[in-house]
Order: sequence, then C-alpha cells, then structure tokens
Amino acid sequence: MPKRVQSKKRAPAAKRTAKKTLKSKAVKSTKKIRARKPTVDQKPPVQELTEVSEAQIAVHWKEEETFMPSEKLKAQANMNDPKVFERFKQENFPNCFKEYADMLDWFEPYQQVLDTSNAPFWKWFTGGKLNVSYNCVDRHLAKYGKKPAIIFVAEPETEADWVLTYEDLYKRVNEVAALLRSLGLKKGDRVTFHLPMTPELPITMLACARLGVIHSQVFAGFSGQACGSRVHDSGSRFLVTMDAYWRNGSLIDHKANADLAVQTSEELGQKVDKVLVWQRYPGKYSGKTPMVEGRDVFMNDLLKPFDGKTVEPEKMDSEDPLFLMYTSGTTGKPKGIQHRTGGYLAYVTATSKWVQDIHPDDVYWCLADIGWITGHSYIVYGPLAVAATSVIFEGVPTYPDAARPWRVSERLGVNIFHTAPTSIRMLRKLGPELPRKYKHHFKCMTTVGEPIEPEAWRWYYHEVGRGEAAITDTWWQTETGGFLCSTLPALMKMKPGSAGPGMPGIFPVILDENGNEVPAGSNKAGNLCIRNPWPGEMQTIWGDPDRYVRTYYARYNKKPKSTDWRDWPYLAGDGALQAADGYIRVLGRIDDVINVAGHRLGTKEIESACLAVPEVAEAAVVPVVDEMKGRVPEVYVALKPGIQASDAIINSIIKANEEYIGKIARPKHVYIVPDMPKTRSGKIMRRVLASISNRLDVGDVTTLANPTVVEEIRVMVQGKDVKVSKEAIPEDIAKFGEQNA
Repeated sequence: MPKRVQSKKRAPAAKRTAKKTLKSKAVKSTKKIRARKPTVDQKPPVQELTEVSEAQIAVHWKEEETFMPSEKLKAQANMNDPKVFERFKQENFPNCFKEYADMLDWFEPYQQVLDTSNAPFWKWFTGGKLNVSYNCVDRHLAKYGKKPAIIFVAEPETEADWVLTYEDLYKRVNEVAALLRSLGLKKGDRVTFHLPMTPELPITMLACARLGVIHSQVFAGFSGQACGSRVHDSGSRFLVTMDAYWRNGSLIDHKANADLAVQTSEELGQKVDKVLVWQRYPGKYSGKTPMVEGRDVFMNDLLKPFDGKTVEPEKMDSEDPLFLMYTSGTTGKPKGIQHRTGGYLAYVTATSKWVQDIHPDDVYWCLADIGWITGHSYIVYGPLAVAATSVIFEGVPTYPDAARPWRVSERLGVNIFHTAPTSIRMLRKLGPELPRKYKHHFKCMTTVGEPIEPEAWRWYYHEVGRGEAAITDTWWQTETGGFLCSTLPALMKMKPGSAGPGMPGIFPVILDENGNEVPAGSNKAGNLCIRNPWPGEMQTIWGDPDRYVRTYYARYNKKPKSTDWRDWPYLAGDGALQAADGYIRVLGRIDDVINVAGHRLGTKEIESACLAVPEVAEAAVVPVVDEMKGRVPEVYVALKPGIQASDAIINSIIKANEEYIGKIARPKHVYIVPDMPKTRSGKIMRRVLASISNRLDVGDVTTLANPTVVEEIRVMVQGKDVKVSKEAIPEDIAKFGEQNA
C-alpha cells in the first residue's frame, strides 16, 4: 500500500535580532549544507541563502562534474570550429546571423538582417523571398530524392514501417497542396489541425507552407473544446483531423473531438466550413462517430483526382507568418504564438545542424509530439531542411514495454536521439538496465522541455548513451522557436543539470526585480532574460500585440519608444542561475517557486534532492498553505519497480532535502504514490497534486494518461470523503504548475 508519513516538526528557530535588509539584498548564513564528497571536478557545496529578493530563488545545488565529448564525435561534427564563438560575439550582432540565412535557398535575397524600427516587433532578413516547403523538400530531390525523409513507426508492432523518400514526400505534399488550393485556401488563410503523430501531419503542414497558408496544429491529446477555442481564435474555416489513432494499445475515436471542436468554435462565433478527415487506414473508417454530411469529407477520397499534380511554391516574404502555436492549457484565453517564415526556418535549420549534429546520412529520432513546438522545430522543419531521415513514432515510449525505444533504435539504426526528461525518468523507472540488452548506438542525445536532474542525466549518459554519446541539454520555449541555451556537442563540456551557455549569437542575463544583473558565479538566481533578439523568436501573439509586449518585454524596458534592441530584454518567465563558466541552470517557472517563510525555493532543486535517493524514480513538489510559514513543500514520489514503500525511504527523502538544501526545504509530508498523474505527453501534472494537497477541486482529469490514479492519491491525502476548501484560493497556489501543465 502507498505510504503517507508526516515529517517531524522542526525545532523553533532562534529569533532574529536584526531587521531584514532591503529586499534586493541577499544575505548568506554561515551554516553550510552537508553534502557528499565532491568528485574531482566538483566545487564545494554553496552556502544556504536565508534571505533573497522577490526575483531571486535560493540556490543550493552543488556544481557537478563535467564530461567531454569523444574525439570521434569531434572529428565528424558539423560544427567543430571554435572560431564560431568569435564570429557570433555581441559586437558582431546581428550580422552574425547571415551565417544562418545562408543555409537556406532564397528566391530573392534579403536586404537587411534585422529591422528594429518598430521595437520590440523585430523583423528578420527583410526583403527576402523563400518557401519553407521548397527548402525542406524540393531542394533535396537531386541529391537525396531516393533517401528516406520520414520513417513512420506505428504503435502496433505488427504494422510495417511506412518509409517516405524525399521523392515520395514531394509527391504527397504537392497533391495535398493542390487539393487545399482547390478548396479555395490561399496565402494568409488559417487552417487548424487536430492531428496525431502520423505522416499525414507533416505532409499537411508542408502543403500549407507551400501555399502560404498559416497552419495551427493542436496537440491531439487536447479535448475537442480546447481545439475549438483555438479554431475560433485563429479564425480558421477548415479543420483537418484524423478518424482514429493508436495510444497505449487502444484505437482512439478521434473524430468525436472534431464534432466538439466545431460546436465550441461556432458557439464562440467562428463557423467551420469543412472538416477534412484523414483515415488512419486508407479506405476504411476507423472512427465510431458518424461523419456529418455536407461538412465532413475524407481526405483520402478527395485526393484521388489530384494524383501526380504539382503546385509551384509560393514566394513568401521572410516576415510572412508560417504557423501559430497555442501555449495555454484548456482554460483561459488561448495565446497564439505567431512564428515568421524566414527567421524561424533559418534558426531551426542551423540549430538542427550545429546542436543536434544532423547529417543527411544520420537516422534521427525525436520522441516529442508534433503538436508541440519541439515537433515543429525538431521533427519537421529543422531536420527536413538539413535533409535528415526523421523518425515519427505514433505511440508512447513505454508501450507495450519500456524497451520499445531501444528496439526501434536498434532496428532502424537511429544514431541521434531526442527526448524530454519526463520520458527519461519514466524509462529509467520502468527499465533502468534495459538499454544494455540492445545494440543501438547514439552519437548525440538531446533533452528538451524542462530541466533534467543530475541523477537522471547520468543514467541517460551512462546507460542510454553508454558513456559515448554527447548530451545537449537544451533550454528554449514555444516563443523562442529554437534552442537558446545549449552546448555545441563537439566543442563544449557537458555538465549534468545545466543547459549550457547561450547559443552562438544569444546573450542570456539573469536580472533581479529591479533590472540589476545578477553576477555569474554568485550562486544567486533571478529572472532569466535574453539581451538581444534572434531570428527564431516569435513575431507577436496572434491578434493581441499588447499582450505580447506586456508579457515578454514591458517588465525591464525603461524606454518604451526606443528602437535600440539593447533596451528590450526578453523576459522568459523562468528562474535560473548562471555559473561562473556561463552555463545556465534553469530552476523552473517563476510561478513554480515555493516561498517558505521568505525563502524562495526552486521546485526543481527539491525534486533533484528527492531523486538522489536510489529507490526514487519520479518526484514532484508542490506548495501547501501553512499558517506560520506561508507556504511549505509537500513531496510526492513514485518508486522504481520492485521497491516497496517504507518509512525508511521517506526518512531518506527528508534527510536528502536537509542535506542537499537545508532544513528550510524539509517537506511537510512525503507521499509515496503508485504513479504520478500525467498528461498523455508524459508530463507530471503538478497542478493536480497541488490541488489535492490544498484540498481544492482537481478539475477535469479525464484527458490524463492515467486519470484513475488521481482519486487514489486524493484518498491517500484527504481520506475517502471529498474535502474541498471553501476559502479563497491564493493566486500562487491557483497558478502553480499552470505553465507546465
């Protein structure tokens, strides 16, 4: 049975005799944290911070040992020239990014690298004309036409792989573009997709890009209502979906969501003219929801007259919008991040080539979903622009078992692997030694989406990469388009838990709430910002430019009329620390910080301390309202397979937090749970756990991958009777975990 133990009360602290200093000043205590003996390259543990400003987060993680890439990797790398850092230093900005633009084929050359005349609405490579579909498909035909562009791996292992060469992809993209054009779609129109992870998604994306139609893909795991709100916000008249897809062994009736999406959109005021339905198995309807006559049509049937048709790629201005990507969850007004054509494609092309080291003869597999920005940038547009062979996987990495990724990698000869820390933790939990049984060989491995704890990083490096693959731990966002902080695999050391320094041409800075720079190496954290614009950055928020300025630029801008980019630092919304060597350690969202008696603790470092306990596979930390301290942390952990819950494990978790961080981080409760509530993309729903801990309504959890575990955890924490607090919900509790939901 799951265990619940309340930690013992702390002894009362001695009264302070001096008043607090100003909020912007951090004061260190003289007490050091007890820690494991440092390894050769580790620095001594940092001192515990006892007072920090509102923009600073207490930092207690120790510096980690470093790892160097192999000589074999360096020799073959796309970017192994250390002079790149000289070329991309700040005094060469923005002209250094010509190097990125030169990786593309342009119909007409650009006239200016960066136009800042309407700051902070930056314009990149102005005057240039190009087409994304042409750059991702057409230009590769002469040399790589017979080479696989996409390898589709279905969830059922009995299904054969679907291999599309660049010639196949060219044919299918043109046919879909011809069909869409026949329906009246043209440059500037918007189309919403609610498609799963099958080749029809990138084919339809590239077809839209060929025509200049702006696409908006909604993650297939989102509800019909969530899709409908995005249809409405984007003003789409067409919805493209699929009848069904496989997930965890079940063929899901996805067409039902299309009906809900249309209903929601029309209730909000946006009429949908047509629902275009791809069939998971062409010629067979796999959905259970009836087609609506006059509105719903099968794409597979509509395409028949367009067999072999071609469409000339539209000459798009570099600043023309390419796609919208919505970042909010299922509540609140959707936030449509608008990405441009030229700057975005140049950025994801260069970072695919330099950070992931993709060559045309590599087999590259990103386990993310194309419904998120990672899939747009690093499954479709970036890899295809560099003539990659990109694997698309329909299922989840742990079905039918946790060896599936290693079987697929061995069979296809995958040599570049890209996934999220969430997946790494799950695979480590379910099969820590499984990678040893397979003969896959990775030269590069990427992590994306959230900070990765050093313990999980080391498992990824030693077990999955066999101590040979270079790991690029990347930090970026939907808004940024591509990697902003990362190592270049052939040129830089790897440090567990750190995302590396800024990419070439990217200049990160940590600011406190007054806009003062927090010095690198000071062991103080603050708000992660970027000093300068970059080509992959979003253009605006669709239909809401004021929200764009207010959210990302207003806080630190002191000259609203300035056209100097130096006056407009980009606010990422993440708390972070910069080490003396420039490496960035992201501590989590600013709104995912727990303020314990005035001490701001990053949730990631508490979770990292929990994961240092050998029996722990996953950890999640949430804030709980406390009358004395304001907020205190509560910890939820899931154990590795075969490990039984015990008081000894709970005591080890409490001790780890006290040793790694300090007694201020001692959790109020530690709950050992059977599993974490997760989205279908694998992220732990900390918002749900925070609601349970604070006796709040957990909301609709039916779309989670494992909704039944929520009630199991609730009963463990609250007892059998539902106990929902009637008191007003503090804003920080209400918003906790919202950004990462």
